[in-house]
This record gives sequence, structure tokens and C-alpha cells, in this order.
Amino acid sequence: MKSVAIKLSLAENVKSFVNIVSKYGYDMDLRAGRHVVDAKSILGIFSLDLSKPITLEVYSDDCADLLEEIQPFKA
Repeated sequence: MKSVAIKLSLAENVKSFVNIVSKYGYDMDLRAGRHVVDAKSILGIFSLDLSKPITLEVYSDDCADLLEEIQPFKA
């Protein structure tokens, strides 16, 4: 499992982020405090406090391609 801090401050960022992560087959969650949502769910992401960085948890160790593609969102 890999964890990365990301920042999604604009609605366009959330849409782009979901489009990227949806292309990958691994399971991913976003964690903000004690709240956890599916990283591929736009509605789930909007239920989080996006004013602070959130943690992306990828349940795969072979995800270098994904981490490279989400580089612009890293906090």
C-alpha cells in the first residue's frame, strides 16, 4: 500500500483527479481525518473537507505510473 498527500482545491481538479484514477484497476481510498471515501467517487470526494490536504491510499505496491500521473495534485 502507498499513501500520498494530495490537494484538490478546485472542482476542476476533482474532476481531473477522478478521470485519472478511474483508469487504474487498483482500489484507492481518500482519507481526511476519520472520513474515508472511494477515490474514484466524485460525490464521495466532495463530501470531504477539501480546504486541507487529504491522503490518497493506493492498495497496490506497483503503482508508479499512477503516482507519476497525479504529480500535479501532490501537496
